[in-house]
Amino acid sequence: MLILTSIFILSVIALLSALWMLVPAFFGPPSVPTRMNRIRKALALANLQPGETLYDLGAGDGRVLLIAAGEFNANAVGVEIGPVQCMLIYLRALASGLNKMIRVRWGNYFTADIKEADVAFVYATSKETARLAAHLQGQMKPGSRLISISADFPEWEPSAVDELDLIFLYAMPPVQGSLMTYLAKKAG
Repeated sequence: MLILTSIFILSVIALLSALWMLVPAFFGPPSVPTRMNRIRKALALANLQPGETLYDLGAGDGRVLLIAAGEFNANAVGVEIGPVQCMLIYLRALASGLNKMIRVRWGNYFTADIKEADVAFVYATSKETARLAAHLQGQMKPGSRLISISADFPEWEPSAVDELDLIFLYAMPPVQGSLMTYLAKKAG
């Protein structure tokens, strides 16, 4: 009986590991976590306020949600395509005692309803940001803010940039332009 139980547990672990890697791979690049201090810096740049709602598009292991809820006292919603990641986020929210402030939605961020977002957070490739732009512009309310880590939105001018950590802030609706127009204005 012990051998059968062990085989079952190992099979479940193997299946969950495969789902962790394979499901997101069909819909985009795999989850790549960013440093906690970089997340804090990004949320501060976005001026995330207590009671506001942050959406993390591609929530991965939930670290952005935990920091937004725990340190900024914001409501946090994660959109994640991986079912194992969704379960992990739920368990991490429960374990931290922040489950009343954190929600997770199993879905694709290219089609997610994010109309409630005061701040949206995305860590994506340049190819994905170009594809995501029209969806975000149609979904995000005026006055909301978008934080992008590592990749800018090529047809939008950021309202602020942290050049050291490659954090881009966009006020919605976005200003047409580019990172180059922002840098030219900043230079002067």
